[in-house]
Amino acid sequence: MGLHPAGNPVTSSVPQGSILGPVLFNIFINSLDAGVECTISKFTDDAKLGSDVDSLEGQDALQRDLDRLEHWAVINEIKFNKSKCQILHLGWSNDGHNYKLGEEWLESSPAERDLKVLVNSRLNMGHQHALAAKRTNHILGYIKHSITSWSKEVIIPWFSVLVQPHLKHYGAVLGPTI
Repeated sequence: MGLHPAGNPVTSSVPQGSILGPVLFNIFINSLDAGVECTISKFTDDAKLGSDVDSLEGQDALQRDLDRLEHWAVINEIKFNKSKCQILHLGWSNDGHNYKLGEEWLESSPAERDLKVLVNSRLNMGHQHALAAKRTNHILGYIKHSITSWSKEVIIPWFSVLVQPHLKHYGAVLGPTI
């Protein structure tokens, strides 16, 4: 048992910003995908479960995996934030089957953000392009109101540091428009 900086005993914790915290968390969630049939992606504090659901068997497999995840959570004494658990039905012919996690039915979502990219059920990126332009314009407005000199020596470093990486990120993510 350690001591808090104020002298109070600390019964358990991982120091903020430690290297050990993420390692222990990764070990803890390592078994999350045990027995899962569908594709599961694990992130720092997020998991995504996905599958091709073009048949009754696919729907059943996805529901079995949701049941496995809920069982894993119960065994490990944690709870999923079910208000953040939503279904994104992709594709034109998707019939929008309903799924549940534990006893709660999951809501469908028209779009979900994945690694800062907004994906909708039709895989249309038009909204993402508009969002990228809005953010870039916000940065340009910040630059405009923050500097007094409009010389190349001042503008180019600001643009290079704040705007260009942003445009490169969204250009790589979004790709060319047709």
